[in-house]
Amino acid sequence: MDFEPNQEQRALAERAFELGSALNGGLAERVRAGRFDRDMWRRCGEFGLLGLSVPTADGGLDLDSLSTSLVIEAFAKGCQDLGLLFSACAHLFACAMPIAEHGGPELRTRLLPRLISGEWIAANAITEPEAGSDVHALRTTAIRDGADYVLNGVKSFVTNGPVADHILVYASTNPADGHFGLSAFVVDRHSPGLTVGPSFAKPGLATSPLSPIYLDDCRVPAANRLGAEGAGSTIFGSSMAWERTCLFAAYLGSMDRQLAQTIAHVRTRRQFRKPLSRQQAVAHRIADMKLRLESARLLLYRACTRRDRGMDSTLEVSLAKLAVSEASIQNALDAIQLHGATGFLSEGGVVDALGDALPSTIFSGTSEIHRDLIARGLGL
Repeated sequence: MDFEPNQEQRALAERAFELGSALNGGLAERVRAGRFDRDMWRRCGEFGLLGLSVPTADGGLDLDSLSTSLVIEAFAKGCQDLGLLFSACAHLFACAMPIAEHGGPELRTRLLPRLISGEWIAANAITEPEAGSDVHALRTTAIRDGADYVLNGVKSFVTNGPVADHILVYASTNPADGHFGLSAFVVDRHSPGLTVGPSFAKPGLATSPLSPIYLDDCRVPAANRLGAEGAGSTIFGSSMAWERTCLFAAYLGSMDRQLAQTIAHVRTRRQFRKPLSRQQAVAHRIADMKLRLESARLLLYRACTRRDRGMDSTLEVSLAKLAVSEASIQNALDAIQLHGATGFLSEGGVVDALGDALPSTIFSGTSEIHRDLIARGLGL
């Protein structure tokens, strides 16, 4: 497979890198405050970042998986605020794409233009206190009542929850049917019965807000359901295929930027009368960082390409997600080690990459889940 970007892909990626670089101002202050910046969000919308893969008929750029990943990777290489990009990817892949692929005409017309432009922010609510990896054990219910559904339940770890205008909620419409009984609903933030809990404090992705939401007899119009009753599992699976490839391109860009920063440091930092880069132990660690990055990149590009060709990519997507997430953690640890004491200081930003990387082996399926999927793909 040839993954060399064409001229159009390269030009769009270069523009994404420039935008990402332009959004680094005031980063340290935003990270310390854990502040989500709506002005920056709108700038992402103006560029098209919030609608990369959405069909042009709905206002997006209609990019395929590989092109979308190349743009996100380039943005992350330029932008040190991975929290902003993480929120944008959650908004696009876990919310806008399900609406674009499974929403009715009225719902798409009403929501997508404003989600793509950055006027509105979307959040995805599936995880529950007792249902993390086991998404089919959801306890949130949606009971039909005339022209509405009445939703009850608690969702945890909702990315963008504190700032979202619309929340995509997965609930059981028929608990007896298990995963065939899940349905997906777009819920307006201001719906009576919906309460957003306080933001969670966390050591990474600081500018990406995260919170629980509570649904207490929350009425949602049946027109806000995506697809048919019981289609929730399929809708979620489709959104995860986007997320597990394209979102993780952000970590490729972050690792690329981190590697360049670390190489620059070891070339200029002198110990024992020579640059650190001349120490074999240092050079070998740098080589391992490069190896992990390029291996993960090739696996992710291959997974995207197979998806774009309509081929079964379950195994390839899990391989890519696992490789990228685990490489991002190890590379962050290596970068800290090679920067020495300064790598542990918040001011340098080196240690921030570790906090950003740590949850990558948990969300979008834990590393253990993906090893199970890989084993299943091998017939084990």
